[in-house]
Amino acid sequence: MHILDTFLIHYLNRFDKYCFTVRLHDKTYTIGEGQPNFNVVFHNDISKRELLASTSLALGEAYMRKDLEIEGDLFTALRCLLEQTSQFSLDKGALSRLLYSPESKAIQKKQVSSHYDLGNDFYKLWLDPSMSYSCAYFKKDTDTLEQAQHNKVHYILEKLHMERGMSLLDIGCGWGYLLIEAAKKYGIRGYGCTLSKEQWKKGQERIQALGLEGQVQIDLVDYRDLVDEDRRYDRIVSVGMLEHVGRSNYSLYMETADHLLKDGGMFLLHYISGLGEGVSNPWMRKYIFPGGTLPSLREIVNIAYDYDFRIIDIESLRRHYYKTLMCWYNNFQKVRDQVKADRGEEFVRMWDVYLCGCAAAFFIGNIDIHQLLMTKGNNNNMPMTRWY
Repeated sequence: MHILDTFLIHYLNRFDKYCFTVRLHDKTYTIGEGQPNFNVVFHNDISKRELLASTSLALGEAYMRKDLEIEGDLFTALRCLLEQTSQFSLDKGALSRLLYSPESKAIQKKQVSSHYDLGNDFYKLWLDPSMSYSCAYFKKDTDTLEQAQHNKVHYILEKLHMERGMSLLDIGCGWGYLLIEAAKKYGIRGYGCTLSKEQWKKGQERIQALGLEGQVQIDLVDYRDLVDEDRRYDRIVSVGMLEHVGRSNYSLYMETADHLLKDGGMFLLHYISGLGEGVSNPWMRKYIFPGGTLPSLREIVNIAYDYDFRIIDIESLRRHYYKTLMCWYNNFQKVRDQVKADRGEEFVRMWDVYLCGCAAAFFIGNIDIHQLLMTKGNNNNMPMTRWY
């Protein structure tokens, strides 16, 4: 037997919770016991050094290069492997530059742009018409993705107990859908900030098309610079942005929100949460979200109370994000050939793993998503029950 066969098969045997087969150098091996759930085909070896530096990076890059292929359902394969992340190898020293990148304004702006500025035409292909790129909220099994994204936005606005004439700040507002819906339904004055030029451009187009220029404003600005404008808001919302803040900036982020919110005001923070405070997946940081870090629930709750926030509600939407991601993945498959023609096979295989892998991670609970609702100081004027 080839020496590389020996190490690779020996290494893969640690993932024996579920049965699968491996084909390498025209030989087939069975991992685990029972009926195989899928088959892994290696067209080229993966070196011992790569596997031990980072399992996720080594396998992810091999899949992107087509050195590794899955025969069977990709979601099933990823779910089975991700349930065993305790068996993954990670050499933090060897990957320190990737795992512990600086968290300055300039670097984070570049990191955010690398993902969100792939182009509005790209995201329009597989997102719903609202261009919502965060967890939807499925009230019914029959809800379409578009309906579920509409549900999500209005669920957030209801939680914030919006009232006509209020001011609302959206930190990391994306393409502006939430602010626009809030303006249309509640007549609020909305202000949003983003670091993505593409999102900002689309937001301006939407505002102008609806004649909301005097009511909704979106600026291309870092949230840390908002304190210089000396504005205060009745409500603050932030959806899917905290993941880009960086662990060294969590306190500054909460301090900024505290500074911008009026006394008695409400803040809804919606973010993907990690189960602990470890480093994020190396493959995700390198190819999908450079610099991305998942805060744990406990550390954000702890930091909130370092300031004048009082948490009044916490809700997990984990299963909603699994369903959202599967909708995106299925939509992406419908336009996959078009994207492949524009951006190449390595790009579409990368996005296959990203969308399907994240769906699997939420499904098995490796990651979660939480909505935290808090007030600045005490607010005794809210309805007495959470069902308002």
